[in-house]
Amino acid sequence: MTNSSPAPVAGKPSPSIDGKLAMGWMHTARFLTTAAQLHHLPTIEVPEIAFVGRSNAGKSTCINTLTQQKQLAFASKKPGRTQHINLFSLGRQGLTDAVLADLPGYGYAAVSRSDKIRWQQVMVNYLITRSSLTGIVLLCDPRLGLTELDEALLEAVRPRVEDGLKFLILLTKADKLTRAEQTKALSIARLQAGGGEAMLFSALKKQGVDDVAQLLWRWSHPAEPAAAGAPDAATPAVPSTTSDSADEPQAN
Repeated sequence: MTNSSPAPVAGKPSPSIDGKLAMGWMHTARFLTTAAQLHHLPTIEVPEIAFVGRSNAGKSTCINTLTQQKQLAFASKKPGRTQHINLFSLGRQGLTDAVLADLPGYGYAAVSRSDKIRWQQVMVNYLITRSSLTGIVLLCDPRLGLTELDEALLEAVRPRVEDGLKFLILLTKADKLTRAEQTKALSIARLQAGGGEAMLFSALKKQGVDDVAQLLWRWSHPAEPAAAGAPDAATPAVPSTTSDSADEPQAN
C-alpha cells in the first residue's frame, strides 16, 4: 500500500446520467472480499468509494437500498463489534469499474475503549493512505448531528478532500424530520462538509436514493460520457459472489 493520495481529475466536468441507469449500475454490486487488516486488502485499480459512520447511522441499510439487495451489507445484532472492511465490486458481469468499501461502524458503547481506539486508528489510516480511494460517504443521523468522532474523521481527511478526494455527508433517516428540520440539517451539513457535498436520504421513503446513485456513478466515471459507462437499465443484476465461510462478508 502506498501512502500517496491519488491525483484528482481536473479540467473535465463530471458527466450526467439518468437516475434509472445509475440505479441499474448500483444493482450490479457483488461481494468481493473482506479484510481485518489494511495489508490484507487487495490492490484496486478502479475508483474506490468508502462508506463510514457511527454504528447506528444506518450504513448497511443505505448500501442495501442503493444496490437494491436486501443482504449485501449485513447489519450486526451487536453494532460496533465487527472489525472488518468489506469490499463490493460494481460493473457488468466480468467487469469491475468501481468498488464500494463498507467500513465498520464506530462509536458503539459496548466495545472496550482500547478496541475503539485501535480500530478507529485503522480506519483513519485507511482513509488517509488508501491510494485507490476516490470518495468518502459519511453517514450521519441528522437528529444527532455530527459527533466528536465524526468531526475527528472530517479533520483527518480534510487534506485529501482539499486535494480532490470526493466527499459526501449523507443525512440518513431523513423521514424522521419535518421539512423545516430537513432544510436546517442540510444547511448545517453543507457548512460542515468543508468542500464536499451533503444530501438527505431515507431508505424508508426512498428519498435521495436516485441522487446518491447518480453522484456515485459520476465519482466513478469522471471523464466518461454517460452513454459509454452506464449499464442498460434492463441489464439484470450480477448475483453476489458465492464463497465459502472464510470469505463471507462480516456483519456491520
